[in-house]
Amino acid sequence: MIFPNKDARPIYVLPGVIRRTLVEGQSMMICEFRFDAHVTIPIHSHPHEQVGYLVEGHVEMNIDGKKYELVKGDSYSTASNVPHGVYTLEPSVIVDTFCPPREDYR
Repeated sequence: MIFPNKDARPIYVLPGVIRRTLVEGQSMMICEFRFDAHVTIPIHSHPHEQVGYLVEGHVEMNIDGKKYELVKGDSYSTASNVPHGVYTLEPSVIVDTFCPPREDYR
């Protein structure tokens, strides 16, 4: 099945954050997040495993209390129920995969 990019509608999550669900299957989904600079996604957790790729930008991630600085091309993984958050040091684009799919992102 094909999911045209033009069909992925933007959702304005927070000021400076746009999410688009690019594709979803039975057991996973892929979302694109576009961030302005200096945006904070507060520490949170969820039952979904999450892996991500920083397409553009520069961010600071907090995963389970440990801080990491990521630049364009870096990837990360967050296990189910592990606290994590992000702060964008410059405008950034992240592509995240969630398993299982997030009902709240459909």
